[in-house]
Amino acid sequence: MHITEPNPTAFSQSEIQQTLEMEPQVLAPTGIQKSSSMRLPGKVAVITGGARGIGAGTAKLFAANGAHVVIADVLDDIGAALAVSIGGRYIHCDVTLESDVEAAVNLAVTWKGKIDIMFNNAGIPGRDGSITNLDPGDTNRILAVNLQGVLNGIKHAARSMIRTGTRGSIICAASSAAVMGGLGSHGYTASKGAVVAAARSSACELGEYGIRVNCISAHGVPSEMLVGAFRRILGRAEMAAEEVAEIVGERGSLVKGRGGKVEDVAYGAVFLASEEEAGFVTGHNLVIDGGYTCADGNMSFIYKED
Repeated sequence: MHITEPNPTAFSQSEIQQTLEMEPQVLAPTGIQKSSSMRLPGKVAVITGGARGIGAGTAKLFAANGAHVVIADVLDDIGAALAVSIGGRYIHCDVTLESDVEAAVNLAVTWKGKIDIMFNNAGIPGRDGSITNLDPGDTNRILAVNLQGVLNGIKHAARSMIRTGTRGSIICAASSAAVMGGLGSHGYTASKGAVVAAARSSACELGEYGIRVNCISAHGVPSEMLVGAFRRILGRAEMAAEEVAEIVGERGSLVKGRGGKVEDVAYGAVFLASEEEAGFVTGHNLVIDGGYTCADGNMSFIYKED
């Protein structure tokens, strides 16, 4: 197991080492109010892909609700800095390498004696284009990250939870593309559909140990991945996250004018992580999409009164 230190120009070696050795002080992150009644007090969580976007937002909200958070990512500088800011830990983790995922789980156990929550969040979008031109190499890469990476996380979190007798929560990042066609590349869509299936089969097995396994399927959240896709497809390199959210709010949501936010997904993850609130929820795919995948908003005019 190794903990990667960030570039000294971004964060000094002594500061990182000092943080790794001290007991964490949980801070309420900017933009999220610290709960007066914390929902995850004392819980120990690992979040893959936790350095930015949905993973980072979830890490902040977990910490604000009393959890001890291990951020596992390949973005060492920003991941380590974020971990320091929330009183957590950071470890370099390529989810396609089973040993890296195992090391992330082991770090949590070494630090706090257990793991209660595993959020398999790391993912990549895959290439756009026709199914008739699908590149097997690209498909293998996206499946390695989005599917095998999740399976690695389920495997090692479950092993640890079973060993310590922890009735834990394993959360897997799927996508609205797993629910409805036409919302992602072919490889991405296939990988996320497989994640939902894997979570359900894992929930079936692991329920015997009191371990819950669920998915979150987000839609229209202006993360780096979605903003990058909009910039590429629309040919607008300068496009901002706010513009993407506005487009989603007008064309990709039943709640007109309201697009998705990172916090929407983070709050969903807190719910699924909480034994008190979601203790009877497993094998479920929590779709956070403003209703987009459940109805055709273009036909809403049929409900207008004359």
